[in-house]
Amino acid sequence: MSEFDLIGRYFAALGPERSDVVLGVGDDCALLEIPAGQTLAVSIDTLASGVHFFADCDPEHIGHKSLAVGLSDLAAMGAEPAWATLALTLPESDENWIRAFATGFGRLASAHGMRLVGGDTTRGPLSVAVQVHGLVPTGAAIRRSGARPGEAIFVSGTLGDAGLALRRKLAGEPVAPELWHRLECPEPRVALGRHLRGIASAMIDLSDGLAGDLGHILAASAVGAELELERLPLTSWVAEVVAATDDWSLPLASGDDYELCFCVPPAHIPVVERLSETLGLTLTQVGWIRSDAGLDVRRPDGGQLRMPARGYDHFPAANDGAD
Repeated sequence: MSEFDLIGRYFAALGPERSDVVLGVGDDCALLEIPAGQTLAVSIDTLASGVHFFADCDPEHIGHKSLAVGLSDLAAMGAEPAWATLALTLPESDENWIRAFATGFGRLASAHGMRLVGGDTTRGPLSVAVQVHGLVPTGAAIRRSGARPGEAIFVSGTLGDAGLALRRKLAGEPVAPELWHRLECPEPRVALGRHLRGIASAMIDLSDGLAGDLGHILAASAVGAELELERLPLTSWVAEVVAATDDWSLPLASGDDYELCFCVPPAHIPVVERLSETLGLTLTQVGWIRSDAGLDVRRPDGGQLRMPARGYDHFPAANDGAD
C-alpha cells in the first residue's frame, strides 16, 4: 500500500461522526468548531517500541494504549474527549499489523466519542504519537494546583499491577492475563474525571507512579502530604509481592497505572463514596494534604518508609545534578 492508500483504508473514518468536525482526515488541516462556553484541552504522548511497548506486542493493544494514555490526561483535567490526531512511524507497510492497530485505536475512540481528524505516516523505527483534544466547560478544568491543607487524597482502581506485569515479563516469569491486560490495555478513567468537576480541587493521572505524580500536585499547590501504605488499594498479586519482600516500589513508583489521583475537601468525601458506587469503581482514600512541604509515607507499623519519591524518568542522568 502507498501512504495514501494506508490512510484512506484504515484511518480516514476512525471514531464516530461529530457535528463539530467541519473537515477531518484528507486535507492539509482539520477544521474543528469549539462550542460556546467550552475550553479546549490538548495533550500529546509518544510511544516508542522498546521503551513503551515490546517489539512483539499485539498491534491491537498498541493501538488501544496509544490513545488510552492521552485519554487519561484528558480525564485528569475533567475534560470530555473530542478529537485526536495520529503520527505513525512504521518500519514497513504491513497491512495485517496496521489493520489490528487501527482496530484497537478505533474501538477505544468510539467508546469515548472521539474522532480521528488528521495525522501523518512515515517510514522509520516503530513509534506512535497521538495528540488528543478534549472539551471542558470554561473555568471547570481540574488542575494540579488546587490542593489545600486538610484535604483527602484519593486514588482510583488498584496500584502496581502494570509494574508487576512488566517486572515478571522482563524476568521471564509467567504473567497472569489480567496483569498483562493492565499493562497493555489500560482503561482511562474518563467518566470519573468528568464527574469530579466541582468536587476535586486537584487531580493528576498516574502514569509514572503514585509518589512521583502526587509530588507534582504538591509542588504545583505548594503543600505537602502524608500517605498511609496500609490504605493503598492492591490486588492480591501485588499484595503478595509486597508482603514477601517489603518492597513498596510497585504501588508507589512503577508507573503505567493510568488511574487518577485527586484531592477533595473533607465535606466532599461522602460525595466521592457515592460516586464510587455509581461508577462501580473503587475509590480509596490513601492520605491527607498538609501545609508542611514534602511527602511522608507511613508504613503499616507506624514508621516512615524511606524511598525516592520519583517515578519513571526518560532522562534521569540529565537531572541528577539538579537535585
